[in-house]
Amino acid sequence: MLNNERGAAVRPSFSRWLSQTNDITQQFMAMGVDPSFISMAGGLPAAEFYPVAAAAEAADRALSRWGAAALEYGPVDGFMPLRAHIADRMSRMAGRHFDTSNVLLTVGAMQGLDLIGKVLIDEGDRIVTQYPTYVGALDAWRPRQPVYTPLDWGKPGTSVETLRSAKFVYGVPNYSNPTGALVPTPARAALLEKALEADTWLVEDDPYLPLQYDGDAGPSMLALDGAMMPGGPYNGPVIYLGTLSKSIVPGLRVGWVIASPDMIAALTLAKQSTDISSSMLTHAVALELLEADIEKVHVPGMVGHYRERRDALCAAALETLAPWFEWQVPSGGMFVWMKARNSTIDTGVLYARALREKVAYVPGSVFDPAGVDTSSMRINFTRNAPDVLREGARRLAVAAKDAFG
Repeated sequence: MLNNERGAAVRPSFSRWLSQTNDITQQFMAMGVDPSFISMAGGLPAAEFYPVAAAAEAADRALSRWGAAALEYGPVDGFMPLRAHIADRMSRMAGRHFDTSNVLLTVGAMQGLDLIGKVLIDEGDRIVTQYPTYVGALDAWRPRQPVYTPLDWGKPGTSVETLRSAKFVYGVPNYSNPTGALVPTPARAALLEKALEADTWLVEDDPYLPLQYDGDAGPSMLALDGAMMPGGPYNGPVIYLGTLSKSIVPGLRVGWVIASPDMIAALTLAKQSTDISSSMLTHAVALELLEADIEKVHVPGMVGHYRERRDALCAAALETLAPWFEWQVPSGGMFVWMKARNSTIDTGVLYARALREKVAYVPGSVFDPAGVDTSSMRINFTRNAPDVLREGARRLAVAAKDAFG
């Protein structure tokens, strides 16, 4: 048990989590300072594709346009012109009207997850979530000690009774982290229908929508629900999280929550106790970039590079890792989810061997709320060039042969 300087005990479950997190963080930091190390562990965009010149021009325009207002403390719920722009953006995306009462700007979508935990979760509350699930969500909610039930997107799927017993449902239907899976539209509609019947909040985390390589994602659950509602501000059960971190740059730290006005008001109060105000400067810069249609210019080229990297990794893995693992080629997102072909393969054991070969991934247990998945691993393909990914797959194969024969 950890103790602070005044002797107050830190909760044991949080202490264990903090210790594990520190170990992982220190390993990733060590990789970053070694140029010979190949990390396919992080969920990171490729820095060489960041629109640096466009961001610099947008910053100049933002300061000229807004002056000292861009350097001030601002409203807790964010820069009003950017909120209005996001409301219009989401209205076009969802095919129904949203206004600023439906929009809260956050410090990345991750802050939205944290605020949802603050507003909704009490110790022992049940969350229905897809397995495996986003580790950032688990980290955000772990200090509140909820319990988890797996979400089944299929037929017949998770029951209404199970949803009714939960505080909320959490899903990443578009190119999920960590699996890269795309949930079909009928499965989204079925889950929404059950959430409506159960009167349960439905958290839709959608950071990877811009990264589509093959085909379209289909309508969001927010859009499916909005289409069934009359006009006026959206007042449904979906809490939608979006971000600019994957489509433009993560350093802006601009995300948003779309939800009913009452939920936005509650989340805003929670945010006030967290940071008082987001950065008005980054909001103003983000607005300039969006008004200049940077995504139309920037995203297609970036997606083309990412598609090439995905294909390079999957082709190299087919030549090197297929004896031990199987996977689906993702149609979008940033990750390939590899599953062991037999029970003798433990990706936690493999991880130690991989580090010796100077290559890294994330073991599947990290994405399992119970921490018992030892047969899977997540590999990121967006951060590294194709030749680096091919070498990384080769090193992983050496480690796998050493570990499992």
